[in-house]
Amino acid sequence: MITAAQMRAARALAGIDQKMLAEKAGVSVPTIQRMEASEGIVRGVVETLTRVIEALNACGVELIGDNQPSERGGRGVRLVQPGPSVDAKR
Repeated sequence: MITAAQMRAARALAGIDQKMLAEKAGVSVPTIQRMEASEGIVRGVVETLTRVIEALNACGVELIGDNQPSERGGRGVRLVQPGPSVDAKR
């Protein structure tokens, strides 16, 4: 699950606007606008939510849920540290 605030924060961290996120996720700009304008947890078609989350992950942003480890708890977002590629590990 993702909140509207997490979506906006994740997009800001990734340095992309609503149009870019919509393109990366394969959804319309009004869909992104609607999701970001919602109160609390974003509701919608599971496939659409999954595509948006995957697009944010591909931009190097990790979503932190309520029950995930973090210093003070709670939801959030963070940039993922780049690591060695999968091919480099082989």
